[in-house]
Amino acid sequence: MLVSDVLQNKGDDVVTTSPGTSIVDAARLFSSAHIGAAVVLEDNNSIVGLVSERDIVRYIAEAGHLALSANVDRVMTSPIKTCKPDDKIDRVMERMTRHRLRHFPVLAEGRLAGIISIGDVVKHRLEESDLEIGVLRDVAGAHVLP
Repeated sequence: MLVSDVLQNKGDDVVTTSPGTSIVDAARLFSSAHIGAAVVLEDNNSIVGLVSERDIVRYIAEAGHLALSANVDRVMTSPIKTCKPDDKIDRVMERMTRHRLRHFPVLAEGRLAGIISIGDVVKHRLEESDLEIGVLRDVAGAHVLP
């Protein structure tokens, strides 16, 4: 199974923001879009980072109420880990686990082509496991003696 398989089911919409977006506006964006992270793009659409709810919470814990006047570029993760559409899901899951990351932007030919989260990967793996179990049950049922 490949990253492109996950994107085929999920879609390739990616919520983005700019480095100058305030932390408060980023939190509002997450809330309204029901997401946990956004890719941070420069004006020329080049990726400069990723900002997540976790980044914001950590910064608020560190800076207190003063954090609310900061911008995304102050808290975003940069540089970021990415993957490609033809990467295997097992490999991406292993990288997510090893680096303790929950979101990987997907780059195709150097351009943003989607984003996958650990939740997307787990959901796809569960669906794959359910299919395998169904096939094994069918095979086992066909070989049961009367």
